[in-house]
Amino acid sequence: MTFKLTHIENLRGLALALVAVVSLTACSSATDGEIADPIEGVNRGIFKFNDVVDTAVLTPVAKGYRAAVPQPARTGVRNFLQNLKSPLTIGNNLLQGDLPGAGDATTRMVTNSLLGFAGLVDVAGHEGIRYQEEDFGQTLGKWGVGHGPYLVLPLFGPSSVRDTAGMIVDGYADPVRIWLTNTDNEGWYYARAGVAAIDKREELLDVIADLKKNSIDYYAAMRSTYGQRRQALLNDEGAGAGANIPDMP
Repeated sequence: MTFKLTHIENLRGLALALVAVVSLTACSSATDGEIADPIEGVNRGIFKFNDVVDTAVLTPVAKGYRAAVPQPARTGVRNFLQNLKSPLTIGNNLLQGDLPGAGDATTRMVTNSLLGFAGLVDVAGHEGIRYQEEDFGQTLGKWGVGHGPYLVLPLFGPSSVRDTAGMIVDGYADPVRIWLTNTDNEGWYYARAGVAAIDKREELLDVIADLKKNSIDYYAAMRSTYGQRRQALLNDEGAGAGANIPDMP
C-alpha cells in the first residue's frame, strides 16, 4: 500500500490548525448567537459571488436532483453520508466530555452499518436514537473559544474563524478521508464531497428561498441565522432549532 499522506503529515496539519485556534481564545462572541463582523465589506463581496454561483449552478443542480431522485432515495443518501461522519461525531463528543452522546453516536454507527445497509436506513433513529451533529467547531465552543470574526468563505458560505479552524481539524482527522487518500482512492473522497454538497443544498432549497424572499437584507439575515443555528447546536438543541442554514460540507 502506498501512503501519499503519512500520519506525520496529518498530525502536522492538525497541529497547525490547533495553533491557529489557540490564537483565537481571546476572540469571544456573544452567547445569543450574534457574531462580530469587522470585515463586512469583504464578506459581502464574497457573499455576492457565492450567490451568483448558487443561482447559476447549485440551485439548478439541487432542483434537478430533487426532481429526478425520489424522496426515499434522497433520505437514504443523507443517512449514508451522516453515517460516514460517525467517527468524527464520536470523537468530538468524547473531546466535549459528552459520554452519553458518544455512546449514542457509537450505537447509531454500529446499528445502522450492520442493520441499515451500511447506513442507508436509519434503524437507530427509528428506535429513538436520533442523529446529533457534532464537529470540532462546536468542541472549541464547549472549551470556551469564542467565534472570532464572522467569515464568508468562497463557495463554502457562512462561517466564523472558530468554525473554519474546526472544519480544517475535522478534515485532517476524518478517518474516511485518510483511508481513501492512503489507498489511492481520492476520487471517492471528492465524489463524497460533491454528493454531500448537492444533498445539503437540496435539503435547504425551501429554507434559503424563503429567507431570500422575505429578508430586507439577505446577507444580514443569513449571518444572523447562521449564528443562531451554531449557538443552538452548541447548546445541544439539535439542528432543527432555528433555520437549518448549512455549515461547510
